[in-house]
Amino acid sequence: MNGAITLFSTAVRGGRHVIATGLLLLLPFATQARDALRLVYADWSSSVASAHVVCAVVRQQLDRGCEAEQVSVEEMYERVAQGKADAMLSAWLPDTHRDYMQRYAHQLDDLGPNFEGTRIGLVVPAVSPGRQTGADGARGRELLDIQSIAELDDHAADFAHRIIGIEADTGIMRATRKAMEVYGLGQFRLVEGNESTMATSLKDAIRHKQPVVVTGWQPHWLFGRWALRFLDDPKGVFGKNGAIHTLVRPGLRRAMPRVYTLLDRFHWQSDQLGQLMVWIQADGGRDPAGQAERWLRTRGGIIEHWLGTQVPE
Repeated sequence: MNGAITLFSTAVRGGRHVIATGLLLLLPFATQARDALRLVYADWSSSVASAHVVCAVVRQQLDRGCEAEQVSVEEMYERVAQGKADAMLSAWLPDTHRDYMQRYAHQLDDLGPNFEGTRIGLVVPAVSPGRQTGADGARGRELLDIQSIAELDDHAADFAHRIIGIEADTGIMRATRKAMEVYGLGQFRLVEGNESTMATSLKDAIRHKQPVVVTGWQPHWLFGRWALRFLDDPKGVFGKNGAIHTLVRPGLRRAMPRVYTLLDRFHWQSDQLGQLMVWIQADGGRDPAGQAERWLRTRGGIIEHWLGTQVPE
């Protein structure tokens, strides 16, 4: 950019025609910035994985810039609805993000599920850490034999009167606050935090063989790391199994047809998403873009499927 400014300054002394030429040198930079795909994602392992793997495909296969920005859940919806971002890949429907969809659906294009089989609820460790069977084949002891949310209040002291949660504005936290009312969990306090603090609390409790209950969801790398289970929800507060949808701003199909095709066809299975989430977590979240590129190197066939028939731009 400094070089372009120098050319402009020199061109002023040379005449009007050269001034116009100097200004044109700036246009590729402006065009490149304007044409980059703008994705927004939340601080969840599945959201991080989806945004970075799509960005990697956009850069490598479509030769287009891609910016992935982490924001709050409501900001994801706001920015795409207002045209400040092009797309989000993390709409948990129909229940978890019902409120957001009621508020913003008329300003968004729903491209359908990119992952199916989601679940949210309250989660506890199923068995003790380490060896889960002894030398005689016996299973490790249960940390606390509890099966249902309805049983929690009888064991409030065992759980230190805490349910470990994530960000306050998320759908799962709203559902948990409702569950605490519906199931009469007045002895409990819902602890706000984020995915990282929730996972750390879970890890520490398992290590010390202490009972813990957390807000949990699938897909998530935690279920590949430890034996966990959802507490039964007989009153259906947390809803049924759902899907993660891709939402885009109106007009994206016309503006970026090849990108739109990719986003429309983007869909993966639990084992595929799970592998990338584990790699990102094992790397400490330092380079999710690099892990996404690594994942894509092993998945050539799926890239072709996602891209589909190419539409000239």
